[in-house]
Amino acid sequence: MAENRKQKILIADDSEMNRSILADMLGDDYDIIEVENGREAVVVLQKQAAQIDLVLLDIVMPEMDGFGVLKAMNDFRWIETTPVIMISAESAPARVRQAYELGITDFISRPFDAVVVHHRVVNTLFMYAKQKKLANMVTDQVLEKEKQSAMMIDILSHIVEFRNEESGWHVQHIRVITELILKQINRMTDKYKFSKSDIAVISTAAAIHDVGKIAIPGEILNKPGRLTDEEFAIMKTHAQVGASMLKALPVYQNEPLVRRAYEICRWHHERYDGRGYPDGLKGDEIPIAAQVVALADVYDALTSDRVYKKAFSHEKAVRMILNGECGQFNPLLMDCLREASDSIRIAAVSNEIRDWNDPNVLRNLTEELMQREEMSASDRTLQLLEHERMKYQFFADMSQEIQFEYTVSPPSVMISEWGARHLGLDEIIRDPHHDEKVLAIMGAEGMQKLAGLLRCSTPKKPIVNFDCVIRLGGVERWMKIIARATWSKDEPPVYTGAIGKATDIHETRVKMAELEELAAHDTMTGLYNHRFAKLRIQDMMARKPESHFALGIFDVDYFKQANDTYGHMFGDQVLIHVAKTLKRNMREGTVSARVGGDEFLLFFEYREHVDLAINRIFNSLIGNYESFPISVSMGVAKTQMLGMDYDTLFHAADQALYAAKRGGRRQFRFYDGDSSNTLSLITPIESDAAKPEGAAAGDPEEQPADK
Repeated sequence: MAENRKQKILIADDSEMNRSILADMLGDDYDIIEVENGREAVVVLQKQAAQIDLVLLDIVMPEMDGFGVLKAMNDFRWIETTPVIMISAESAPARVRQAYELGITDFISRPFDAVVVHHRVVNTLFMYAKQKKLANMVTDQVLEKEKQSAMMIDILSHIVEFRNEESGWHVQHIRVITELILKQINRMTDKYKFSKSDIAVISTAAAIHDVGKIAIPGEILNKPGRLTDEEFAIMKTHAQVGASMLKALPVYQNEPLVRRAYEICRWHHERYDGRGYPDGLKGDEIPIAAQVVALADVYDALTSDRVYKKAFSHEKAVRMILNGECGQFNPLLMDCLREASDSIRIAAVSNEIRDWNDPNVLRNLTEELMQREEMSASDRTLQLLEHERMKYQFFADMSQEIQFEYTVSPPSVMISEWGARHLGLDEIIRDPHHDEKVLAIMGAEGMQKLAGLLRCSTPKKPIVNFDCVIRLGGVERWMKIIARATWSKDEPPVYTGAIGKATDIHETRVKMAELEELAAHDTMTGLYNHRFAKLRIQDMMARKPESHFALGIFDVDYFKQANDTYGHMFGDQVLIHVAKTLKRNMREGTVSARVGGDEFLLFFEYREHVDLAINRIFNSLIGNYESFPISVSMGVAKTQMLGMDYDTLFHAADQALYAAKRGGRRQFRFYDGDSSNTLSLITPIESDAAKPEGAAAGDPEEQPADK
């Protein structure tokens, strides 16, 4: 039976050995199809895409490589339902990134481990099976919802038509003709760009265009002859009455269906030249949805029997509209009527309607909605909602910001969990403008100012910054609120609410100071980095221009051997050990930094005997870390000789360091200059600690090379 079939895996790899190994790993549990190049893989997918549950794909293959296969899978949209695990020795980050961008689910580097491959395959197939089940659940929910909504609209519209004694097909015709014209507009211009969802909403809203006729007396509504001026005045009120009925709804005012229905009910009798009713709108002042329904309404009225006339033919009705006998319409709509004339005639003759009991029709609409991600949150499953809630809560907690979302109608605020705890409020607050707890924290004046700023924003400039004083735990605190006003897509746009965050200004400054401090340090050793050390040194010299300072640079002798012999992790530990030793032996006020690699810097103020201070620091750095002997070579420059310019000091110390290394390492040198700036090098202070084991003071082999 189909339900018990083995899941099918396509392996695409030019190496027969690799295919064989993978087939041996997976063959007991899955049906395996093997191909040796990308072109063969695409051929198999063309024939069996619906039956392939997973693709194991190599990158480098003849005929067509793995990226070619992925491109084809995207072109044919197989990638949406068939997961791909890329298995390859090609693991360069750019190539892996490219593969993920083309839609792969996972990546396994070769050589591969049987357990790893098996687990990845099982997990991927399980995940996609759950997604398919989830998609079917969502589809079923949307099918039922769309069916129920359509039934209610049909019932309401038929009640109106029943009073009007018109054909029961009128509502369906208006819906279908509206849909055809909207699609034709999309084909002829990109001015409006109606999405499939827009078309569905407008076509559905068109069904209740005459709902206001409920309020018109039957004797006027169904009078077989011409209406008097007084009767026509009453008849014309149905447009305003229908719009008022929708406006009076206590909820749903921001729903697209209700907004479109309001436009259509009120303005579907307006005309492009301004001679329509009830508001005498002209040209593009009339919403395009109302213009389209107006055209559909006139066409159906002409081609249907009425109490006051017989139906005209399709050809005559179109001719009358195009000749301006039924009022002036948008020239674009006239062009659409000409182009879509045959489709409209066929729909009218065949009484073509959307059968809401047809699962295929509903499933197509559902797929359109899902592809455009236009489903409301209530249509998602509890699992997805919980995942999104957890993700939102996690990021809100990590940022420790008061995040909020405000809606105008109905007035409410939703606050992040951390923010609600911090403020002592509920996560959802109904009518925040009158909530005692909110007013106690922010004050009525603060609420009014923020609301005013948001309402004064515009869709092009929706960001609002607002500093205010709040009262929290009996203490006044300054808060910074950054919010983004949200606006509808109506013309003109309508302010619908805001999203934003509020941050304690004091806490923000503390965090910024912490971040600045963190940015000033080398992440491995904890010493200052070179950039920040330079700033500190320049500041010290500027504040004390009469003082004497010394700048020393040293690096670890034979550090490369530590990396080569014991590995880079060991080398890092050596540098950390040197940094800790340096910090322990530096006096208060000394600047110590890691310049880069194994090179370090120190800077301090001295009064006299700078050579003794350097000797003490130098000797403290000599020792061992585990089995690795540590010694350093150091160069020192003094402001007393070179002045207070950082770059000059650094360059001089670097020259002295070079001389110390050239002289045999494990020593330090001072840089000095006479009145004519002639470079000279000072001999290091003799110290047993400064010499390798077994070397005697004055040993010729241990003397600097330039002595």
